[in-house]
Amino acid sequence: MKQICSNLEEQYQEFDDMVSGLDVKLWQHRTPFFNWTIFDQVAHIAFFDHEALLAIQDPDRFRERAEGVMDVIVSGRNFRAYTNQLLNLKMSSVKLANSKMLDLKKPESLLLFWQNIRKRLIKRLNKMSPEDRLPWYGPDMSGPSFVTGRLMETWAHSQDVFDALRIRRINCSRLIHVAHIGVKTFNWSFIVRKLKVPGITPRVELTGPSGKVWKWGEPDAKERVWGSAEEFCLVVTQRRNVLDTGLKCQGKNVAKWLTIAQAFAGVPQEHPAPGARKVDYK
Repeated sequence: MKQICSNLEEQYQEFDDMVSGLDVKLWQHRTPFFNWTIFDQVAHIAFFDHEALLAIQDPDRFRERAEGVMDVIVSGRNFRAYTNQLLNLKMSSVKLANSKMLDLKKPESLLLFWQNIRKRLIKRLNKMSPEDRLPWYGPDMSGPSFVTGRLMETWAHSQDVFDALRIRRINCSRLIHVAHIGVKTFNWSFIVRKLKVPGITPRVELTGPSGKVWKWGEPDAKERVWGSAEEFCLVVTQRRNVLDTGLKCQGKNVAKWLTIAQAFAGVPQEHPAPGARKVDYK
């Protein structure tokens, strides 16, 4: 748990370092993720870190709030606006240690709020054991899966900002956590779409940033995926269409999977169209 929490803290800091140096006007710059602004992206992560902390501190209250969030998503209302509304109205009374009230509509205040929330979240997660389970949007999750989920979501939404600013990201070994949750949500990707779940466990071989190959599944599995770990993570977090990557696969079930892969909870989301998320980096 401590190792994963340390990696999550590093993932948070990478995102923080990128946005904290931006001009205030750039916070309204649109990203390729449903036209969300950079502000929206940070607000989204801050909101769900707040809810993650609530899931630890008050599971019953979290479940009540989670129902409301899911109702908004299922109804098709603007979830970005809903997230920001919750941040601005329902959490605007949150005080930091110095009792300074925050106007969460301002980037600098949102950053302070997020920094405070995630510090408290990491502290609580570090005290948990791998056997502890927490409620979330869907089935309850184990401690390690919960932390991995926060890392994956932070990585994915910060990728949107990297792409919006046309900055090529330099990934490191903690990317394995995103790849792992991508592999482990093979069945979920079918379940969330109410499709028949293939009775297979695919073999996945991915080359990480250091050149080391990460492996899941049995070596003699008939259905396989192989290629770049970064591209695999971009696909399972729905930041790239598989046709815009060099990923290779063998087998009809894994071929289907790469078009619907969803490493996160909630309702089914669609992958970007081919070419829609190609980026001409600086």
